[in-house]
Amino acid sequence: MNALLPRPSILTIEPYVGGESKLPGVNRIIKLSSNEGAFGPPPSAQEAIIAAAREAHRYPDGGATRLREAIGTRFGLDPARIVCGNGSDELIAYLILAYGGEGTELVMPAHGFVMYDLTGRYAGCRVIKVPERNLMADVDAMLAAVGPRTKLVCLVNPNNPTGALLPRSEVQRLRAGLRDDILLILDAAYAEYVTDPDYDPGNALVDASGNTVMTRTFSKIYGLGGLRLGWAYMPPQVADVLARIRGPFNVNSAAMAAGIAAVSEPGWIERSVAHNEEWRAKLSEGLRALGIKVWPSACNFILADFGDAERAKAADASLRARGIIVRAVGGYALPTCLRITIGTAEECTLVQEGLAAFVQNGG
Repeated sequence: MNALLPRPSILTIEPYVGGESKLPGVNRIIKLSSNEGAFGPPPSAQEAIIAAAREAHRYPDGGATRLREAIGTRFGLDPARIVCGNGSDELIAYLILAYGGEGTELVMPAHGFVMYDLTGRYAGCRVIKVPERNLMADVDAMLAAVGPRTKLVCLVNPNNPTGALLPRSEVQRLRAGLRDDILLILDAAYAEYVTDPDYDPGNALVDASGNTVMTRTFSKIYGLGGLRLGWAYMPPQVADVLARIRGPFNVNSAAMAAGIAAVSEPGWIERSVAHNEEWRAKLSEGLRALGIKVWPSACNFILADFGDAERAKAADASLRARGIIVRAVGGYALPTCLRITIGTAEECTLVQEGLAAFVQNGG
């Protein structure tokens, strides 16, 4: 018998499974399973990565000073209140470990980003998943789920994997209904894709309170998922906590150089958003014309609902036979759905053609 055992909550965690990228026997693969940017990294970021290779023997700047300044300039934020990490997942984990732990509770929407659940259990929190209303976070239900042991509330807005965008007034109402000793984490990984003029990714709430953090990523619109780069904007006292616990060199030099270049690439956001708006609408309309339900999305993906788990599985298999990989989201308790990233114009067209053939063949 093995006497060496971890904390019991660790053994309840299922290892995270990312979007697949390979199919046996398929030459050309179209990967639309991880919501990666349609155009890859900006050209200036690619050049910065190559240049950084020449200095790879040097340790990186442990404070990510130039990167924080570049982010602050791009988004109009105080660099002193920005912390950078090895992807926003790392920063989320630091926050949950620092403010959660055994005997505490973490509240999140039922279909929220899975890493909150996994990291919450890793920290020893009791994770409470609150039922949603039409795949939208229900603020009243979330507030009702808050108890005396609640220390963290996590909200992705717009949400992954549903694409739902919670109105600004509802996010504000959520924060106003929470105690001052509860940390609200607003995950705005898809903020750049949102075109609603009333949307606030979290800047205003962070500035207005001492208990809200906004997390962001370079993995989506900036196409730097492979370098693992994220950042968070937070109150000074929370930044001080993260400075005490993060690794001294948690962001590598190539990632920092690429991030600095990416936020300065002229027209990159505008081009990416215009493409996303056009092809998200075209693909959504095309699938609806086939009788496939598509949930509203503010992100660079759509959630296609086939109404039946077996039909969704068959549609997934049909696309795979054509070399197209999308994301089954049964792990998010959405077994009737497939999440489909908005890729290039050609890739979106091939998805629509593939699902049209699936429907025409009786699927």
